[in-house]
Formats: sequence, structure tokens, C-alpha cells
Amino acid sequence: MTGSYLRTYFLAKYITSNAPALAKLITPLQGFLIETNGYRKMGLRYDDLISEENPIVQKAINRLPPNEYYDRVFRIRRAHQLSLMHQLLPKEEYLKPEQDVRYLTPYILEVEAEMKEREYFDTMAVVTK
Repeated sequence: MTGSYLRTYFLAKYITSNAPALAKLITPLQGFLIETNGYRKMGLRYDDLISEENPIVQKAINRLPPNEYYDRVFRIRRAHQLSLMHQLLPKEEYLKPEQDVRYLTPYILEVEAEMKEREYFDTMAVVTK
């Protein structure tokens, strides 16, 4: 899951920085897809949707500051409760696009880089003369 998420993340970054014509086509579609997905109507951020079943994501979540971790748990529990009641938040409580920031992605990238570095050093061959 995390590998595909990161590939998608980097592909989106590449498109927005290197293919402006394609970015102009995709950006309106992106807004439409986010709106129809409905996670903001339940008060969730995009990074709240990342599955916690991956060890990389678990390490990243453990690195979150305590207040951000608490906010994440609160948003997920509130969304779960709303889902059970088949309701959405009132319109004034919907998450606004400027509030939907990637708070977990930097930690995931950091953990993934550390794991790649650890793997590189663990598989390094020692040459003796």
C-alpha cells in the first residue's frame, strides 16, 4: 500500500512541476474526485485515509507530535461514528481544502528513506585486501 501511495505522490509532484499542460487538465478533475469521495464531509484529512497496517506507516504515526496524533485519532473516531449513524457533519464543519494538509506524508517519506538506507548498509559487501 505505502509503495503505491508514494509512487502516486511522486507522480503527482512530477506532473505538477514538469507537465503544466497535463496539470491544467488534471487539477479540475482532482477537485471533483475529492469532492465526490466525501472524506472532507466527515472531517477527515487525506492522510487519515492511509492504512495503518503497514510497518512504515506505523513508524511514521509513532513519530507524530502528540497533539497531531490525538487530532488524527479524534478525526478517525468521529468519522467512524458518523458512518455508523449514516450522517455527515454539518456544512460549516466540513474540512476546507486549505485545512487538508499532508501531515503524515513527510514522516512516511522519512521512514522509507531510513529503511532504504538501512537495507543498503545491511546488504553492503565488505571487501578485504
